[in-house]
Amino acid sequence: MNREDKVLITRQLLRLGVDVIEAGFPISSPGDFESVRAVVHEVGDAAVVCALSRAVEKDIKACAEALEHAVYPRIHTGIGVSKQHIYGKLRSTEDTVKEQAVFAVGLAKEYCEDVQFYAEDAARADIGFLISVLEEVIQAGATVVNIPDTTGYSLPYIFGQLISEVKQKVFGIERVQIAVHCHNDLGLATALSLEGLRNGASQVECTINGLGERAGNAALEELVMAIQLHSKELGMHTGIITEELSRSSKLVSQITGIRVQVNKSIVGANAFTHSSGIHQDGVIKQRDTYEIIDPETVGIKNNEILLSARSGRAALSERLAEIGLSPDGPGQMEEIYDRFIEMADRKRFVYDEDLEALMHEYGRSIEALWTLKTLQVNCGYPLIATALLVLIDSNGVEHIASTTGTGPIDASYKAADQIIKEQIELMEFSVMSITRGIDALGEVMVRIETSNGIPFIGRAADGDIIVSSIKAYLNAINRMMRASKAQTA
Repeated sequence: MNREDKVLITRQLLRLGVDVIEAGFPISSPGDFESVRAVVHEVGDAAVVCALSRAVEKDIKACAEALEHAVYPRIHTGIGVSKQHIYGKLRSTEDTVKEQAVFAVGLAKEYCEDVQFYAEDAARADIGFLISVLEEVIQAGATVVNIPDTTGYSLPYIFGQLISEVKQKVFGIERVQIAVHCHNDLGLATALSLEGLRNGASQVECTINGLGERAGNAALEELVMAIQLHSKELGMHTGIITEELSRSSKLVSQITGIRVQVNKSIVGANAFTHSSGIHQDGVIKQRDTYEIIDPETVGIKNNEILLSARSGRAALSERLAEIGLSPDGPGQMEEIYDRFIEMADRKRFVYDEDLEALMHEYGRSIEALWTLKTLQVNCGYPLIATALLVLIDSNGVEHIASTTGTGPIDASYKAADQIIKEQIELMEFSVMSITRGIDALGEVMVRIETSNGIPFIGRAADGDIIVSSIKAYLNAINRMMRASKAQTA
């Protein structure tokens, strides 16, 4: 994700009501540093903004600088504590690791009152060593101690016992907050996190759609709804606005290009779909025979106000506000309305998904280095596919190319390559319908790589899948070229 992507997601996370946003790893790149700063600006005093670091001086200083203007800043630093990490990854000793942990927390404390320490791979660590490290970092000023199952290896009851033991045996633990951070390698991340919470943790680290390394992290939507449905048994609650869960899922999926599996719990397309005759009969008679969650609780509504070409600016503005996508000002609203009318002329009805795609497409067109003016393709059987492409550069100059290919998309991409002349390779191409009906918008996601292996994702939506394809390709190229300019600036 680039800075603009993170700002969009931050706005949605604030609507969702999260308490802490871990915005990035500032030392990793200038782009991530600036992304953290942008998130700080967007959040204001609405949530804690957290930046990640290793137990390294330059990392911590980068976090402090990126969080300089945060109302509620938090530095999250840490180090591996299992034998696999101490001896295998760090090539170190227990004493040295402990010294690094204490040094990192102490240094972070000089810049930031709120300091979180992660004991990486704690689930596989020696419990005695883990306890001694936690006691010393608490003494050094940590306000949150994070106990991760970094590899998703543990079983829920064993992980619960670990948190219980930390709660009971670590001196000074009552002064800090215990956090859990669980991975999904065995499909147990949600269960592990719940057991951690049940045994004394009060912060749970999670991601929208369960995104994360390897098999991912605990999914926010699963944890939130499990806690809501079992709040009495667990003695817990969250401040999450559950009606924003579905929209959050769609936004993250669209920005990252990572699709949500149809049978994904809570936010999957089939989560509230009943195909079995027995199930259908039961739900028709009484919804809770097979539905433990009302779809509207997570933001999936059965009734909609449908917009069309006859809808005016007021109706469009009101609907955009309802779905949390209001433009910044009257000038933007006029541009968006023009695009809406253009879309509505081609479709019978414009759904919420169409509006979301329209707004994201508008955002992608801002500051684009290359924009599409004209695309004409000629293809069929047994014809050779031909594409005529006209692009406009950032100076307003038109560039024309015409090429052939194995199909219309291949020909269009070759024409773009001929104009732009960048060394890139197309690594992934996917297409899906994001709205309903025969006139549905088709969204294309592409992943390109530069000659040195750096990936960039592009997305676009249009009623014409060939147009979507070239717009997505240009979106990825624009991202790549903006990143290159930022690095050389």
